[in-house]
Amino acid sequence: MSSTAASRYQGTLPTTWLSERMGVDPARIDAMRRAGELIAVREPGSTEWRYPAWQFAAGEPRPGVARVVATAREWGIDEARLYDVLTSPLGLRDTGRRLADLLVEGREDEVVAAVRAAAQV
Repeated sequence: MSSTAASRYQGTLPTTWLSERMGVDPARIDAMRRAGELIAVREPGSTEWRYPAWQFAAGEPRPGVARVVATAREWGIDEARLYDVLTSPLGLRDTGRRLADLLVEGREDEVVAAVRAAAQV
């Protein structure tokens, strides 16, 4: 992976690492991504999907991840744009907090609303 990819998608994990860590076949991880159970990104031209670490808790997708992915798909937001929406700082008053942080806190309704709003921009 290039250094650009590393800096663009910091905190993401390759399928092989997830497979080993979770004890799940890589094909199952890919099936979960395709089914909208996981968020994944990849560099243009790359075949390697990378999974943001913050979407997992105790080796399982966090509650709300599938709902966020479903909302993004419903509103025409692709994987790269969803990643950008979830990892951009919320604003000056939030000291660098991101929607991904709200998802980790279990505030999925707020994240879903923000994803919908991002689709309308």
